[in-house]
Amino acid sequence: MKKTFKLIDLDCANCARKMEDAIKKLDGVSDATVSFLTQKMTIEADEGRFDEIMQKVVKCCKKVEPDCQIVLK
Repeated sequence: MKKTFKLIDLDCANCARKMEDAIKKLDGVSDATVSFLTQKMTIEADEGRFDEIMQKVVKCCKKVEPDCQIVLK
């Protein structure tokens, strides 16, 4: 399953790269992109565990950029 999420308050391209690298290491994630320019994140992950994986993604992102919010819709 592949989904795109809007990001709010992602401050720099370096943080986006760090988030992307951390997300790609999560179990169940097959691909991830985090774009500073578009303020969007695309996650491709196991459909059966997607909600569980997204909880881990949010934790990873908060470690790198505490003020960044992921719009989970």
